[in-house]
Amino acid sequence: MSEKGQMKQQNVTKLTSRYISEHTSIKDCLRKGLINYSSLARQICTHYEIDRFDAVLIACRRIYARTKDLERHEDKIKSLVKKAKLRVRTKIIVAIVAKPRDFERVYKLQAEIRKDGGDFNLIEGDEVITIITNEEYAADLRLAFRTTIKKLTLDLVQVALIFDKRLETTSGVVAHIYGLLAEGGINVLEEMSCWTELMIVIQEEDLPTAMRILSMD
Repeated sequence: MSEKGQMKQQNVTKLTSRYISEHTSIKDCLRKGLINYSSLARQICTHYEIDRFDAVLIACRRIYARTKDLERHEDKIKSLVKKAKLRVRTKIIVAIVAKPRDFERVYKLQAEIRKDGGDFNLIEGDEVITIITNEEYAADLRLAFRTTIKKLTLDLVQVALIFDKRLETTSGVVAHIYGLLAEGGINVLEEMSCWTELMIVIQEEDLPTAMRILSMD
């Protein structure tokens, strides 16, 4: 056996865990108890060129035992998402603007839009700022920032999920939501959070699918 093979022999559990983690379909079937452990163990041994079938088999069964705890945690996440309130705002635009030295123009525009009853959300990055507001203020944005607008996207929707306080102590909620949306072919363009609220911006055409997914129907 080569030196590489000998090293692999000593890390059976890690290799087994890595293989399962890198194959989502296997991971899902394992969680649901739909896996033939012997076949899976042989497949892993072949993939890594190791001769430790019994050790890999035991590792697979131990990983399955751990996934039962993960499944119970996932049930808590699903319950939290299902009970969340949904709020939708249509005709939303997102402007990516070069970060100004001072925010005077930003605050002035924010005050004008708020006074008019509009929506205004600001995300500050190192090099740019992102402004999320209503489509009717596109002209105001262009006037306020002129050549510093790097990108302006129309026909968007903002979906807000309002959870109860269990969100603070339940890990993995946002990752679960992103996973569901990704499976539905939906790309999240922008995301913001504030305590128990999660706000995402998506394409308008994706709204029906997103509502079905997030409503957990």
